[in-house]
Amino acid sequence: MFSDDWQTRAKVLPGKSLPLAMASVGERLRVTAIRAGRSAETRLIELGIPVGREIEVVQRQARGPMVVAAGDARVALGFGLSSKVFVTPIKGD
Repeated sequence: MFSDDWQTRAKVLPGKSLPLAMASVGERLRVTAIRAGRSAETRLIELGIPVGREIEVVQRQARGPMVVAAGDARVALGFGLSSKVFVTPIKGD
């Protein structure tokens, strides 16, 4: 489940993507944008997290690192990088 903050912003900004850093453990998401420099974007693509990819938050710490599942891979992302990956929840699980 997304945090209360995510749910509040989602109501204010329906249909808008929000940073991955705001997602909660267990949430299935689709990457909609990467708002980072070229090297960070390339790194995310190399790690298996391009725009359009479905991911799931496996582990996270408040304002700290998180682990996401991208296919069969598990990828650790710091708070800064996860703040630059924009996602929307996948409905209909």
